[in-house]
Amino acid sequence: MRPLISAMIALRDVLVATIKSLLRGKSLLQTMLAFWISPPTVTGQDAKSPRKSAGRPVADFLKEAETLLLGPIDGDGLGDFSAKLKAQFRRGLWSNPACMLPSYNHQLPTGHERGQFLALDVGGSTLRVALVELRGRGAKGSASNIVRFDSFKIDNQVRALVGVAFFDWMAARILQTVAEGSKQGHSPEDPLLMGLAWSFPINQTSSKGGELCGMGKGFLAAEGLLGQDLGDIIKLACHKKGLHIELSAIVNDSTAALLSEAYLTSSTRFGLILGTGVNIAVHFPVATIDQPKYGDRPDAWHEKASHVIVNTELGMFGKGILPLTKWDHLLNKGHTRPDFQPIEHLVSGFYLGEVCRIALLDAIDSTGIFGGVVPPSLLSSYSLDTETLSMIEADTTPSFEAGRQIFASRHPSPVEPGTADIAVLRTLCSYISRRSASIVAASLFALWELKVETETEFLESLPANSPFAEETEPELKSARTTVAFNGSVIEFYPGYQANLQQYIDSLISTTGGDASRSMEMVAAKESSLLGAAVALACLE
Repeated sequence: MRPLISAMIALRDVLVATIKSLLRGKSLLQTMLAFWISPPTVTGQDAKSPRKSAGRPVADFLKEAETLLLGPIDGDGLGDFSAKLKAQFRRGLWSNPACMLPSYNHQLPTGHERGQFLALDVGGSTLRVALVELRGRGAKGSASNIVRFDSFKIDNQVRALVGVAFFDWMAARILQTVAEGSKQGHSPEDPLLMGLAWSFPINQTSSKGGELCGMGKGFLAAEGLLGQDLGDIIKLACHKKGLHIELSAIVNDSTAALLSEAYLTSSTRFGLILGTGVNIAVHFPVATIDQPKYGDRPDAWHEKASHVIVNTELGMFGKGILPLTKWDHLLNKGHTRPDFQPIEHLVSGFYLGEVCRIALLDAIDSTGIFGGVVPPSLLSSYSLDTETLSMIEADTTPSFEAGRQIFASRHPSPVEPGTADIAVLRTLCSYISRRSASIVAASLFALWELKVETETEFLESLPANSPFAEETEPELKSARTTVAFNGSVIEFYPGYQANLQQYIDSLISTTGGDASRSMEMVAAKESSLLGAAVALACLE
């Protein structure tokens, strides 16, 4: 009888352990196997007590994570990847109508442009309006000055404004800024010139115009206005308010970053945006891009343009060559548009936290960290944001107390995380952020090498007396290339910029290139507003 009672107690213990493990995400088969290999002992511990390790050593998991995330960039790996990217970039200049898009900005600033300009930055959540004064590189004090600046929140109520109502709302805010900040009167004969950084789709038809497209993100402003010229829409809305403006330049964020820093630093040829998303603008020879991509531009534009700023749409590259992990495959599988933006999934702020969340779930299940219990909030996709990663990685104290408190407050759990748990999470964060920096570095280096190659090809194709030759030769002789950058990840994530620069320097030194040449990262502050103003000044 006693053996039977003991067997019944053992069976009860199996069922209890099975139910607990199922609630923690473990399969029935895993639980039964674990019991028979090492029978559990139910001791009546409360829900907050950590369970025993799931079996895999934490050090083993972290070693695998390091191999998956950083192994492909060891040794010659990063240089090989950059070479493959360069081949994709070159093909994209000709074969892909969705990327490597030439802007209308063919002139870089000399740094001597002067004047006062109205600049707008229209984003998904904010309208920013500024009167920008350009004073020139040699001006006493700063080369530029924001005479007046206002920022207006775009909430759901504003997003719901239909058609012209949205642009009337914009015009009222523009008038408020101009009326308080401008010392000049403007008339239909002498309108205030305006530059626009527009964060939505547009079929740009000139430097100052483009057909309005659907805006997405909950905006109804395009309803009834699809296909109409954006510049004319804004101009009419302002005229109704008694404000005489002329929209003369439209730029995207990466082009704005390049132009804003080029006004200050003559060696600037790249603009990098790395925040929620990622993009790079590059100054390329006109002949590098397939002619159909230029559309129906007037002959006068082509006669003047030897080079053009190109919007690479970087996030769309990398398919088939990126070093993907099992966690990347899970992210891609659950994405609404899998494979649409391969590089962006591995480098941008929108996705870094999600890659870490998926990897952390794997670690909790396989090693038993965090007590083997997944914080309930982490069961939802994209619940672990990149800001949290950056704050955890910023904690370099031995106890990781700040990081522990941040994580516990944002992702509460029945089991409080300990120092060892946060140490594992912080290590995952560092691997993921370093991989991001390495891929961005490889992208910049590949575009830099491609620019050198295409400049050489362009120069060799020019007649000896071509005026374009004088503009191209300095491009090949310059020892320093400046990359203007902007965005929350590269600006604020701890150690990111230093890692990025280190990877770039390593690529230059290990690929047989000219060691005397360099790529240097420079922060482009207020680049959307200043870039829009500089784009106007270049047209002047």
